[in-house]
Amino acid sequence: MTSESGTPVLEVSGLEVDFDGAPAVRGVDFSLRRGEVLGLVGESGSGKSATALAVLGLLPGNAAVRGSVRLDGTELVGASDRELSAVRGSRIGMVFQDPLSAFTPVYRIGDQIAEAVRAHQDVSREQAGARAVELLDLVGIPEPAVRAQSYPHEFSGGMRQRAMIAMAMANDPDVILADEPTTALDVTIQAQVLDVLRTAQRETGAALVLVSHDLGVIAGAADRVAVMYAGRIVESASAVELFERPRMPYTLGLIGAVPRLDTAGEVLVPIPGSPPTAGNTGPGCPFAPRCPLAGEPCLTEEPALRTVDVDVDVDVDVDVDGDGDGDVDGDGDGDGGVGRDGDGAGVGAGHTVACVRADEIARKRLGPLDVFPVPEIPPAAAALAPAEGTGAESGPDGSGRDGAGPDGSGPGGTAPDDDTVLTVRGLVKTFPVLKGSAFKRRVGTVHAVDGVDLRIRRGETLALVGESGSGKSTTLFELLNLARPEGGEIELFGQSLDRLGKAARRALRGQVQIVFQDPMASLDPRMTVGDIVAEPLRAQGTDRRTAAGRVPGLLAQVGLDPAHATRFPHEFSGGQRQRIGIARALSVGPKLLVLDEPVSALDVSVQAGVLNLLQRLKAELGLAYLFVSHDLSVVRHIADRVSVVYLGRTVESGTVDEVFERPRHPYTQALLSAVPLPDPVRERERQRTRILLPGDPPSPTQRYEGCRFRARCPVFARLGTDERTRCESEVPVDREHAAGHVAACHFPAVREVV
Repeated sequence: MTSESGTPVLEVSGLEVDFDGAPAVRGVDFSLRRGEVLGLVGESGSGKSATALAVLGLLPGNAAVRGSVRLDGTELVGASDRELSAVRGSRIGMVFQDPLSAFTPVYRIGDQIAEAVRAHQDVSREQAGARAVELLDLVGIPEPAVRAQSYPHEFSGGMRQRAMIAMAMANDPDVILADEPTTALDVTIQAQVLDVLRTAQRETGAALVLVSHDLGVIAGAADRVAVMYAGRIVESASAVELFERPRMPYTLGLIGAVPRLDTAGEVLVPIPGSPPTAGNTGPGCPFAPRCPLAGEPCLTEEPALRTVDVDVDVDVDVDVDGDGDGDVDGDGDGDGGVGRDGDGAGVGAGHTVACVRADEIARKRLGPLDVFPVPEIPPAAAALAPAEGTGAESGPDGSGRDGAGPDGSGPGGTAPDDDTVLTVRGLVKTFPVLKGSAFKRRVGTVHAVDGVDLRIRRGETLALVGESGSGKSTTLFELLNLARPEGGEIELFGQSLDRLGKAARRALRGQVQIVFQDPMASLDPRMTVGDIVAEPLRAQGTDRRTAAGRVPGLLAQVGLDPAHATRFPHEFSGGQRQRIGIARALSVGPKLLVLDEPVSALDVSVQAGVLNLLQRLKAELGLAYLFVSHDLSVVRHIADRVSVVYLGRTVESGTVDEVFERPRHPYTQALLSAVPLPDPVRERERQRTRILLPGDPPSPTQRYEGCRFRARCPVFARLGTDERTRCESEVPVDREHAAGHVAACHFPAVREVV
């Protein structure tokens, strides 16, 4: 049974979810027709995932669900487990956030997909197995018949997510629920997964509920967007209308907090405070304690969700699938479901918002910077000029790297100067592959880093980017080890790590500090915040009283209350814990901060505050940053220069503006192309020319002749026989294309992808 055209296939009304009596979802309403995409966005704890899981009855036993969830008129709330089992995987498919935990580890991937088919269809085991292979092929798994025999742990993260989507679409469902399907994936793999999700929706004609914290993903995929806060929808509109004319201060804050790939240097908008915990929303608007526009009416009564006028009536037709009809949602009408007049509405016609100041915001056309105060970031020191003379085509050792000059100069023959903080030339690091239980024997080698060149000067931020497994983190640990590297050379503050004595190494440890990706995992839960911040000082020989005396100033410097020094890490929010980690790193007065994905685990609203803090500290203290991130939008916002690494080797580097606006290496172009923009119109236009890299990076256990990127390179695929032979046999060397902009590619060409 399928719904008629225009009739909602899924209707949710008055949905409420309590966990042990604490309300997590409070009166959520939406409806979806076949082929429509609803994006659910909001901070952690807003109720997005609980809403999606409640639809399928997948919440834990301590959850109480009330309200109505109707699938083609059939009520699911209160249905028996047998009735829900008939719906799960058949009428409604689910794509979970963590596919590794969703798959059974002891069964093959193909068998698990076949099991989903046989659970709802009367087919033989052979037919179900053939269907599983067909589905794996449809979602882009290479050699599907072979990979169907693999276990979940033998798949990469992106491949597991594609296999999960294959399972969700196995029985041609009417609705697909996708709960953060791209979280923790590389941007290139994210682009693949989103493309597969669009394929799944097109093949099944299903409605899609897409839960995501990434506004760029939502902008490129959703027809309508529902913004959730404190367990309820506070604003809903078509994607174009919501991003162009948000009416709720919370929505304005979310949009203003997002760093964009197509802009640089703008101050991000941090939303002050933290979301309320479940059951602690107070009598008025739950967002009032964080809202600069809150007045007396906001404190007494929670505003109802009401429809507001849309003063622009424009349909936006964008051809995403490339068939020339301008149709995004597959219904054949060409409107893509993103009309600003709300004609693609399934969540409720037009634009709805729960805010007493919505009309004022619309009338005055207020933007994020008009509503939220932003910190003043002092101007940074004068930008350092790009390094000169970086265009050597091959090093003296024939390795294809620029090498160092005879005078000990940095990469590209640049003479050293007093501003140089870090120089890395041809860094190499390998790990043994061992086999055996009682007696280990070496059976191979992992070439984790195989020719990385870096240079950072005082007051400069260098970003190190690349996919997982490219060698970014290994490079950081080689620097922080402060020991002679396996291959290549590392110089810190003019001192080579080859010849460091014990005293010199101890002194350097105070000059280089690290801020980790997961702040909770990097803070000792048994120590107070004051002791955590003072610990590096004590390690450097500072007496206890002096160290304790510095703690209040350090906490204040990173925006924390010095009176909270006696608290423990679990008493702070994620953003506050990251600020504690930064304070700890600053305690010994370092000159170089190594930042390993410092904002990837934070909500976008909290991320903005931490990024602004890092910018301010850099300007005030003259710090240099080595910033590792997979988020190129963050890199565009914070970095001065960028170095792109692929399979352990630097393939392109230069100033951020030069590399982002005129990328020359195909890998850099693919990375930039895959980053979504929080702009529905521009993002859907970019999808038509997006560069989707096939597969995953090759294994670092093998040494590759010639260009190691060629197996995934879109340029290589278009080359003639002679040109391909060159890529297969000759290692590309760094060539300078502008001042300080080098790329290691035989056939470099500028392609605008931003």
